[in-house]
Amino acid sequence: MSNYRLKSVILIAFLVFSSQFIQAKILLPSVFSDNMVLQQKTNAAIWGKATAGKAVKINVSWNKVNYGTITDANGNWKIKVATPAYGGPYTITISDGELLVLNNVLIGDVWICSGQSNMEMPLAGWGKILNYEKEIADAKYPNIRLLQAEHITSNVPLTDAKVANNGWQECSPKYIAEFSSTAYFFAREVYEKTKIPIGLIHTSWGGTIAEAWTSAESLKKMTDFSAAVDKIKAEATNPSTVSYEEKLQNWIKITTDKDSGYQAGQLKWAAAETTNWKNMNLPTLWEDAALKNFDGIVWFSKTITIPQNWKTSGIKLSLGAIDDNDITFVNGVKVGETAGWNLARTYTIPADLLKPGENIITVRVFDSSGGGGIYGEAKELNLTNNAGDKISLTGDWKYKVGLDFKNIEAKPYEDNGPNRPTVLYNAMLHPYLQFSIKGAIWYQGESNADRAYQYRDLFPIMIKDWRQKWGQGDFPFYFVQLANFMQVDNIPVESAWAELREAQQKTLALPNTGMATIIDIGEAKDIHPKNKQEVGRRLGLIALAKTYGQKNNYSGPVYQSSKTEGKQIRLSFLNTQNGLKAGGDKELTGFAIAGADKKFYWAKAIIQGNQVVVSSSLVANPVAVRYAWGNNPISNLVSNDGLPASPFRTDTWQGITFGKK
Repeated sequence: MSNYRLKSVILIAFLVFSSQFIQAKILLPSVFSDNMVLQQKTNAAIWGKATAGKAVKINVSWNKVNYGTITDANGNWKIKVATPAYGGPYTITISDGELLVLNNVLIGDVWICSGQSNMEMPLAGWGKILNYEKEIADAKYPNIRLLQAEHITSNVPLTDAKVANNGWQECSPKYIAEFSSTAYFFAREVYEKTKIPIGLIHTSWGGTIAEAWTSAESLKKMTDFSAAVDKIKAEATNPSTVSYEEKLQNWIKITTDKDSGYQAGQLKWAAAETTNWKNMNLPTLWEDAALKNFDGIVWFSKTITIPQNWKTSGIKLSLGAIDDNDITFVNGVKVGETAGWNLARTYTIPADLLKPGENIITVRVFDSSGGGGIYGEAKELNLTNNAGDKISLTGDWKYKVGLDFKNIEAKPYEDNGPNRPTVLYNAMLHPYLQFSIKGAIWYQGESNADRAYQYRDLFPIMIKDWRQKWGQGDFPFYFVQLANFMQVDNIPVESAWAELREAQQKTLALPNTGMATIIDIGEAKDIHPKNKQEVGRRLGLIALAKTYGQKNNYSGPVYQSSKTEGKQIRLSFLNTQNGLKAGGDKELTGFAIAGADKKFYWAKAIIQGNQVVVSSSLVANPVAVRYAWGNNPISNLVSNDGLPASPFRTDTWQGITFGKK
């Protein structure tokens, strides 16, 4: 573009902006618009910008009080207006000599709705919840109002957020389709039982970490994040001249250079002698096997025998899902590679590459964080040919660590990405802090599961951070415990997701919190459960009981204590007024028991009144019980009204995420 054209574009843009500013002297943040909801029975702040030193007046149609103030030297102003009990619609008139009118305003309860993709998951779009077409058609609730924040990051706190749909909109089929399904079903449950207008401020971002939603001041209290917070602040004033792509490529080069199996461009372990390698039974996440708390590169090798009469045409090598990335070799020759933790691997093997007798399959697995390994379903690990002959690849593989990422510099953050400390708090939460709310609902944790012990501190700090910043005391904060997900374990194993659920459970020690347990409605192959109706309903049950004073049950049985009685352990529970039962009227499942050796076995569990007695013939002297302890546990202890018991353990043995940062 020529300098002349560039100057013309800048001049036109300036004139357009200036024209808009002149036409609207009163400038309001995006949280104020027609159709909005103001929090009932409070002194609600309304703020904005106007000409410096100008008088700003507000009139509201629900009372005859005249509110006014004078803008400061920068044109900023804020007025607090007294709101009545719920009702409407009303109008709000704001004037600095020229009128600005907000129409169709309701007084009700405002809820912040935040988290990662399971909060973000829309009714339609990429979500497509159960019966989404009918749910959208039926979503005619003009007294539920929707405000959709758009994705944006910032290294410093912002005063305004970007929103979709020109601000607040009435809940209707037109606007609900791409809105948070969890938030909507929560609001529907509360509204139908109370008739109080509900305002939903939906501000979430899929795949994000809790520290991104926490302020710098609070994160600095945790040594794990202090340096990262300082780095974010430094980048705000002195942006890096090196792009994220360059940083990432440099880091990947380091991982390759430091990989013992892949040095100086030579694939040393692609067909290496593996006599001194260790054994691992696949498929499994390596955290569940011998590599606790490990991120890095691991090489796997398996020798298979091809029969003399085996057809060598159309041979497919299937390895199932691998977390995160793989490079796969047969007899030292690369046959494929894939990036993506949830993608199934199937590679075509050239007919002349395999030979009768012994052949070697080698897989280099690269895992940057969280779970790692060849973890898909057992039936997916095989070698097949066009004749339909199949050789299973499950069982023992040899493995050797190529690189432990603890021994190199940390993976760089994406320069403008959301998974950096404070950046979502700054851009998508801070702009709402002056806006009066009733409470918050939260659905997140998947992205912090590999650091579950850290989450024990981080999550409560985040909640206290929000409460302190809003300045409304310990407002209600209700959250969703992680659902069941991934492969079902044949034997009891350690689980990062179980430890994250435990961290969430421990957060209930904070006042005015509540947790919706959904360990019964997850899906093995979909991290996003489709039954968001029940997720929202269970959050709504908590709010109805704890916030709105209705007498309804909102929780399944909650573990209280255990007592060893010879060869069995007796468990006592809270919240048993509705009784205990096995869901589906089957035998109780999901219980495991262990002795002092810490080896768990599936156990027999029997309900006796409001207690459960657990035992196993394989454990003569039991000391610990775990329930629903796994990524995707099969468990069915419920209250008589069907609400599931939250996962728990009676032991305090160190978990696999202990010490992970």
